[in-house]
Amino acid sequence: MLKPETLFSAEEQKRISDAVHAAEAGTAGEIVPFVVGQSDGYPEAPWRAGTLLGALVLFTLAGIWIASTAWLPYGVAEAAALTAVAFALAALVVMLVPRLRLLFVTSHAVSERVDERAAMAFLAEEVFATRERTGIMIFLSLLERRVRILGDSGINAKVKQEEWDAVSALIVSAMKRGAAAQGLIDAIGRCGALLEKGGVEIRPDDTNELGDALRMHST
Repeated sequence: MLKPETLFSAEEQKRISDAVHAAEAGTAGEIVPFVVGQSDGYPEAPWRAGTLLGALVLFTLAGIWIASTAWLPYGVAEAAALTAVAFALAALVVMLVPRLRLLFVTSHAVSERVDERAAMAFLAEEVFATRERTGIMIFLSLLERRVRILGDSGINAKVKQEEWDAVSALIVSAMKRGAAAQGLIDAIGRCGALLEKGGVEIRPDDTNELGDALRMHST
């Protein structure tokens, strides 16, 4: 599993924090960058992989046994043992290689898990608790390679979905170039512009309600 701490150097984390500070300088809104290694462990994936390979081995052995007239060096017990070994081997490999888990989970299920994890992060960081309800979370899930932009009600009412999609596209494009930090920095800048465009003006008594640091979690 790719850990966020290995993807963003200390210098890049500072650049991201500085970008948040700069984006919030002209607005009362709050921007929270949040990165997780994975949104879910997908516990069903190893079982599905094991079942698939086990069934493939079993049906192959059964087909050979039925089609052949020769004396074969295995019987029911040996076939069952080979099937069990295949099941265990496939399940173990998928458990050890997280990226393979996504092959045994539907794209819809992955999207749902990412949505759920993003919503949990939004609540945990209390992005909803800003005075003007204008907090924005930029959520990046590394394993799934998915981005979610969650705006609170005060800013969502003023920003179109295609504008949020454009922010996500900045990160996706940067990730493909191997420039994750720059993608987040560009997205943060765009969010700041959207806050200003939405009329979320800074007030004389404005405070930094949520902090500027990049939040990083393995799960």
